[in-house]
Amino acid sequence: MPGPLAGLKVLDFTTLLPGPFATMMIADMGADVIRIASGSRPDLVAIHPPFIAETGLSTNLAYLCRGKRSIALNLKNESAVNIARKLIERSDVLVEQFRPGVMASFGLDYENASRINPSLVYCSLTGYGQKGPLSERAGHDINYLALSGLMGYSGRVAEGPALTGMQIADLAGGSLHAVVGILAAVIARSSTGKGQHVDVAMLDGVMACNGLVGSAILAGGRNPGREDTLLNGGSLYDFYETKDGGHISVGSLEPKFFSAFCEGIGRPDLAEGGIHPPNVQEVKEEVRRIVKSKTLREWEETFSKRDACVEPVLSLKEALNRPHVRERECVVEVPLPKGGTVRQLATPIKFSQTPLQYSGSGDRAGAHTVEVLEELGYTKDDINGFDRAGAFS
Repeated sequence: MPGPLAGLKVLDFTTLLPGPFATMMIADMGADVIRIASGSRPDLVAIHPPFIAETGLSTNLAYLCRGKRSIALNLKNESAVNIARKLIERSDVLVEQFRPGVMASFGLDYENASRINPSLVYCSLTGYGQKGPLSERAGHDINYLALSGLMGYSGRVAEGPALTGMQIADLAGGSLHAVVGILAAVIARSSTGKGQHVDVAMLDGVMACNGLVGSAILAGGRNPGREDTLLNGGSLYDFYETKDGGHISVGSLEPKFFSAFCEGIGRPDLAEGGIHPPNVQEVKEEVRRIVKSKTLREWEETFSKRDACVEPVLSLKEALNRPHVRERECVVEVPLPKGGTVRQLATPIKFSQTPLQYSGSGDRAGAHTVEVLEELGYTKDDINGFDRAGAFS
């Protein structure tokens, strides 16, 4: 059965992580995504190890370009730009991740693209958005986290802000908001017949991720510091080291869960004070001492029998092989371009009637150039002429 976005045609002008992750999700949902790649300037994800032995492809490229076709275009070449315009005519969505003004230099900005196709949904995904004092500035995940205020109350008092293992701003701030914005605009078009420009900035997205703390400050609340709130280490809600150097996570916020936790560590008397007692630092030191008296496996055994919101901190390899993760099909086998399969993380949405499609891993830049151009009506002679003129490199 086709995926929920079957029939949606998407042009993907993005590189690195945020845009490709967003368009990968859309491809998994059944959309026909055509990735516009540079034939001469490789994407960092395509050259970053490790590589798949059978194909020589980067695992990052094989993952982020999953389900997409790829056409190589040199957008500084007039013929290539004309091909892009022809693709825009037949597309529903265009996603680009250049700094403001770059697509305009090719004549492919929203104003020009909407003249070619008034129903086009055009998403610009950038660090700082299409306007504002920082809009022209370069940035990466760590910069957006720093400017969002999030790092001002994350980490430890003694060490300061802490890096996370995943790209919060790129993915949660950028990719996911881009998918929401694109699909909302597609739904709006179904009633208006008109496309629109969707402006998604990773800094904006992370600002929104401040959520509860941000809403409190805006209502006149106190500016939080590190280890200063219920959820950032200022209570017993935290990580605790075990005897063997492992860690457990204690998320026992509600009284019933905290009581179960206190019983599990042999200190039911602590339950009365709750997860955020007045003498929190004193109680926390006691909890640390108790947790460090047993191994991670011993604590897993103890809390496997209690509904206390206590779980072990796993390595990624351990997490990928847990029975629950396997049952939820969080890892899928995806066909490689030349046969065989590769294991990849799945898109984490389950549909009862229109299941996700994992048609194939990503392939090298330009792998489908001839196929796509022939679909546009170009002949082999046309394509050879474009090649000689430098449209693909």
